[in-house]
Amino acid sequence: MKHLRLQLLLPILAVWLFPLSLSAQTHELPRSAPEEQGVPSKAIIALFDSLTSLPLTDMHSVVVMRHGKVIGEIYPQPYAPEYRHTMYSCSKTFVGVGVGLAIADNRLRLDDRVATFFPELLPDTVSEELAQMTVRHLLTMSSGVKPDWVMRSRCTDWIRTFLAKKVEQPGAKFAYDSMVSYMLSAIVQRVTGQKLLDYLQERIFTPMNITEVAWEESPEGINTGGWGLHIQPESLAKFGQLMLDEGCWKGKQLIPAEWVREMGKKQIETGREPYGYQTWRCEYDGAIRADGALGQYVISVLDKDMVVVMTEATLGNGKAQRRLVWEQLLPAVQDEPLPVGKDYQRLLKKQALYALPVVKGKATSVTASLWEGKDIQLGKNNLGWKSIRLHFGKKEVTLAVTQTDGKSYELPFAYKQWSKTAIEANPPYSITPIARFKGLEGSYWVAGSYGWISKESLQLKAHYVNWVTALELTFRQEKGEVKLHVQTNYAKKPFTITGTFVE
Repeated sequence: MKHLRLQLLLPILAVWLFPLSLSAQTHELPRSAPEEQGVPSKAIIALFDSLTSLPLTDMHSVVVMRHGKVIGEIYPQPYAPEYRHTMYSCSKTFVGVGVGLAIADNRLRLDDRVATFFPELLPDTVSEELAQMTVRHLLTMSSGVKPDWVMRSRCTDWIRTFLAKKVEQPGAKFAYDSMVSYMLSAIVQRVTGQKLLDYLQERIFTPMNITEVAWEESPEGINTGGWGLHIQPESLAKFGQLMLDEGCWKGKQLIPAEWVREMGKKQIETGREPYGYQTWRCEYDGAIRADGALGQYVISVLDKDMVVVMTEATLGNGKAQRRLVWEQLLPAVQDEPLPVGKDYQRLLKKQALYALPVVKGKATSVTASLWEGKDIQLGKNNLGWKSIRLHFGKKEVTLAVTQTDGKSYELPFAYKQWSKTAIEANPPYSITPIARFKGLEGSYWVAGSYGWISKESLQLKAHYVNWVTALELTFRQEKGEVKLHVQTNYAKKPFTITGTFVE
C-alpha cells in the first residue's frame, strides 16, 4: 500500500519540483473521481488505453473534464503537464473569440468590409469581389480567395499579398485557409491597437489565470492567427470549459454568450462537418471543437457537460481519436454519481505509468569507437544541422549539434529511459513560414533515448516535449560515408542525410 501511495504521489511531486516558471499553470482546476461526476473510471481507462495504442500516433496529453472538474488526465512520459504545446489550427478558435470581443466592444461588425481596414495595402485596382469581402466571410472560410499554403513561406508582406490575390464571389464556397485567420488577427490588431494575444490576455487569459501562453508572430509583427498558439494542456481545458459555459468563468461573463453560441453554430456547409466561426461542429452532434494539425483538439461536449483535450502527433486524420470519445467514453456517462471503487484506484495508478516507447536495442557496440568524438560534416538538410559529433558513455550517448546558423548544443540520450535537457535553439517544424518562432521565448526541452539496433546501427529518439516534434535518427557507416536516416513524427516518409568525417 505504501508503494502504491508513492506511485500516486510521483506525478504531483514532479510538478512541485519542476522549475516554477513551467509549473505555474498546472493543477489549478479541481480534480474529482470520475464516478463522482457520473463517469465510470473503467471508461476513462479504456479511452486512455485505446488512444495510446493508436498506430502512427504519439499521445502527448489527454485531459477529460466533467461538470468543471478534471476526472482523468495523462501525460505519457517524457511529456508532462508543465510543457506547452504548439496547437496549429486550434489557434483559429481563439481568433474567433478575439473577433467576438472586438464586436462586443463596438470596434468591429460582422459586415465590415475587409478592404476598409487596410487602405494603404490595397492593390491599385480593387475588384468588386474584394470590395464585397467581409469579416463574416473570413470567419466562415468563404473569403473567395484560393488558399495559398506556400505564400507565408515566400514573402514578408502577407496582408498586401493576400489582398492582391484574385477573389471569387465571397460567401459562395468554403475554402479552409490559415491566411484568412491571419487576416482576422490583423484586423483585431488594427481596431484594438493591441496584438491579438495581448487583447486575449487582458480579456480572458488573465481572468482565467493563464499566463503560460505565447503566440508566433508574422514578419509584419502580427500574431499568426491560423496557427502558432503555444499553451499548456490544462489551460486548453480551461478554454474548453469556457466555451462549454458560453463564455462564463467563475460567475463572470468573459465572452458574450450569444457570440459563443454563434461560433459553435453551423454557419456554412463544408462537405464534411459543419463549420461555425473559426470552430468545427463535430460528428457527434452535441459537440464543438478547436482542431489543429497532427491531432490537436479541444472538444466541448455540450450535451454531456464535458471537455476533452488532446495534444499529440498523429499521421492519421484524427477521426479515430474522436470516434473513441463518441463510442467509448460518452455512452458510459450517467446523469447521477456512481459508487467509487477499485477501478478509480486502478485509474490513478495507470495515469502515472503511461509512457512513449524508448528505443529498443543494446547499450553498447564495438562500432562506437569508430564514431567517438569525430566531427561529421552533413550535407544540406531540413533540420538545419551543419555538423554533429557523438560521444559515448556507459549508458548514455551525447549528440553535439552545430546548426547552419552557428548555434551549438548537446542532446543527451539515455538507455531504456528518457534523459532531458534544455536547449536555446528552435526545434524542427513541420511548416516553414518566414519568421517562424518569432514571439516565442525561452528554452526548448528535449528528451532522448538510444539503443544499438544492430552492431553497426545506432538509433536515437528525441522528443521536443514543449513543442510537438520528435526525431528518430539512425546512424550507419556505408562505404566510408555516414548515412543518417531521419524519421520525423510529422511526415510519413523518412529522409537521409549524408555526412563525411572531418579529420
